[in-house]
Amino acid sequence: MDEFTDRLDGAWNWWSAAIAESQEGRWVRDAVERQVIKDIGAATNALHGGRPAPFTEDPWRIRIGRIANWAGVLRLAARSGGWVLQPVVGHSPPHPAGMAELLSGIYAVGEQGEIWMRRLMAGELPPESEVVKAECFLIGPGSVEDLELFFYD
Repeated sequence: MDEFTDRLDGAWNWWSAAIAESQEGRWVRDAVERQVIKDIGAATNALHGGRPAPFTEDPWRIRIGRIANWAGVLRLAARSGGWVLQPVVGHSPPHPAGMAELLSGIYAVGEQGEIWMRRLMAGELPPESEVVKAECFLIGPGSVEDLELFFYD
């Protein structure tokens, strides 16, 4: 597998583990966790005007910037709640999974955006198919953008 595929697979595994713990009642979010999710949503508003991902008509720097923005927001969110972001590639999420695992999974994709942005500044375009997958993971129906729906108790 390649770097991005491993990262995206790990992100889905960690995200899914936390959501499953929540849906099965083993992880009940507290007020801080619910507020952090609302803050993440506000800070990562993709400003897509209701358009569904992928955003192929937008310039590369805007598309990659949207993805990379998630990394900084997730670092701040983790610090605010005292959670530690963990690498997801090659690691299974610990059980029970909770907020740290959820944030770590999402962070993996945002961090890839930061990698792409550095490469873009050096003149290297990322593979379009990978950018589309990252956009679809983070933004739009059934994506991380819908996290608040999972946080209603």
